[in-house]
Amino acid sequence: MDVVRWLDDQQRRHRWAGFPLAVVYKVIDDQATYLVTIIAYYGFVSLLPLLLLLVTILGFALSGSPTLQQQVLHSALRDFPIIGDQIGQNIHTLQGSAVGLVVGIVGSLYGALQVGVAVQNAMNKIWAVPRAARPPLPGLYGRSLALIGILALSVATTTALAALSTAASSYGVAPVDVALRGGAVLVSMVVNAGFVLFAYRLLTVDSPPVRQLWPGALIASVLWQILQSVGTYLVEHQLRGATATYGLFGIVLGLLTWLYLAALILVLGAEINVVRVRKLYPRSLLAPDPTDTALTHADRRAYTAYTRTERQKDNQTVETEFTPSSNSPDP
Repeated sequence: MDVVRWLDDQQRRHRWAGFPLAVVYKVIDDQATYLVTIIAYYGFVSLLPLLLLLVTILGFALSGSPTLQQQVLHSALRDFPIIGDQIGQNIHTLQGSAVGLVVGIVGSLYGALQVGVAVQNAMNKIWAVPRAARPPLPGLYGRSLALIGILALSVATTTALAALSTAASSYGVAPVDVALRGGAVLVSMVVNAGFVLFAYRLLTVDSPPVRQLWPGALIASVLWQILQSVGTYLVEHQLRGATATYGLFGIVLGLLTWLYLAALILVLGAEINVVRVRKLYPRSLLAPDPTDTALTHADRRAYTAYTRTERQKDNQTVETEFTPSSNSPDP
């Protein structure tokens, strides 16, 4: 116990140790992994009808057009694992379907809206917004539509930057190539940070000014860039050329993992912002233990906020009390 008390004292006195620990404890308290799982689930659900929509559009576009067929055969889509192989093998049999088009549009829109709702639920829980103060269904879906619009703009921008980075190699001059690629990556990170910042501000009822949200948004943008780089490497070196059976499992598991990690990055950035803005550090080292009574001021603020989150009515009052402790006081 002496060692535990010494470690607890050290992490309380040093921010470099106390702040990360407080973020981890906030993640545990919010059950953030479950929130992330729900976001990833709806993200996966929205991608299935989106794939149906893609195949349907290709069916309309390729019908009776040998030129377009050859373009698809020689495009980057043809080299993409499983999807590209299947399109390449069945390119002559693709036919557009009105039913598939409608189902793809409706399914994609529904899934995307549910992703927005799931993210809003996560953000409101992380920021400890009382249930009575959260927006009703029209407000939830309205914010989700706004998120879809800014997401589409962000994807279009980052795709254009990626194309510019790829085209940089055509210059044949190493310094120019490196400069363009590095610049494209930096601009892409700025764009992603702006999108995350917008999402944090839009999808949370009770959040501080934008200037206080940028640390988490910047960290999320950097982690997202790392995730993209690792994902690109795995696709290029591990999944390309895989057999249909192996590739099918690889794509499904890889896609689920990618969506989960993307949602985790978004949630983690929000948790960092809350701990920083609400001064939820340092926490007691034994805070997860229900029998621990040596609570810090940050512990009390956190547990009080969690209790107020459950307020269901505007005229309802929720209060929290802590019994006095004989343990060492908060430094």
